[in-house]
This record gives sequence, structure tokens and C-alpha cells, in this order.
Amino acid sequence: MLPTERREQIRRLVKKRRNVKISELSQELQVSEMTIYRDLKPMLEEGWMKKTYGGVTLVQEPETSPVLGCICCGRQPDPRLTYRLVLMDQRIETACCSHCGLLRHQQIQDEVIQAICQDFFTNTTVSAMQAWYVMETEVDLRCCQPQVLSFEQKHTAEKFVRGFGGIVLSFAEAMTEVYRKMKQDSCSCHDSF
Repeated sequence: MLPTERREQIRRLVKKRRNVKISELSQELQVSEMTIYRDLKPMLEEGWMKKTYGGVTLVQEPETSPVLGCICCGRQPDPRLTYRLVLMDQRIETACCSHCGLLRHQQIQDEVIQAICQDFFTNTTVSAMQAWYVMETEVDLRCCQPQVLSFEQKHTAEKFVRGFGGIVLSFAEAMTEVYRKMKQDSCSCHDSF
């Protein structure tokens, strides 16, 4: 079972049962409890369930309306690339990728209390402000340009660059560079930019 399928199964089970033990999920999905904890981490950050002793419980029904598009460009977010901003009023804005996430983050940085993105290799949630970003790589994910990939570890980003080209940037450097390139190139996917 793919991780995305497993997470969807977890969503269904939590919604159906309201309270689920980690051990039950592990047994039913035939994966380790550590895998379940990793799968639950981004779902817990969405706020519709909370961690309890030995399990999770439903706090509110997850949104059943269709997923809204990216806050910047309107594209449907790919869960492997998303960048989320948690704002002071507890709203969560989702960008389809680190490119859009960094642009939006710069626009509203005084309102942001937390930003998270996905590590390109491990697909784990990481702090966007502590992540490392790769730009100008040969890998094309057919998302916004200039393409920006996020990595939790600098050495992993550097290894990626050795194989696929590009440059490694810190959070502040990536935010500045994306903004500069957008001004320079006037990318059509961001008309409001």
C-alpha cells in the first residue's frame, strides 16, 4: 500500500470510529507503529484530530468540500510538494509548492506563526524556515516556475544538486531569490504578483 493510500485509509478510520488506537491502526494496515506516527503527523497539524494517550481522536469532521486550489496560483496542491502557512488567526493557507509558499510567506510574513513544507525525498513535514531549498534543477515536476524543492537536511539537498544540478539556498535566500526571479521574469501563473 502506498503512503498516500494508507493516509487516506487512516482518515476514513478516524472519521468512522472517532477514537482509534495507534496499535489498532498498525495492525489493520500491517505497518509499524512508527510508520503510523509518521503518517499521522501532517494530519494532526491539519487540526481535525488530536493525539490522545495511545491513539488519536476526532475533534471535528474533516472538510468534505473539494480541496481548494493554491493560495497563490490556484493549482490543485500535490501533497508531496505543499507549503502551509499557519496564521495568527489560526487560519491555514496552502500553497501548491515551495515556490508559491515562499512568495505568499513573503507577502504576509508578519501574520505567519508557523510554516511547514514537505521534504522532497522523505515526504515528511518540516519547518519551512529551517528547510533548505533547491532551485534551477534539471528535474521538472511541472509545477510553478522557477521550481523550488525543499529538503530537511542541507547535505541531502547538496547531494541532490550533485546529481540533478541546481543551487542550494537557505529559507531567507530562497525567499529573496524566488521574489527576484518573479520580478525579473513576470511569470504568468501569478497574475496578482
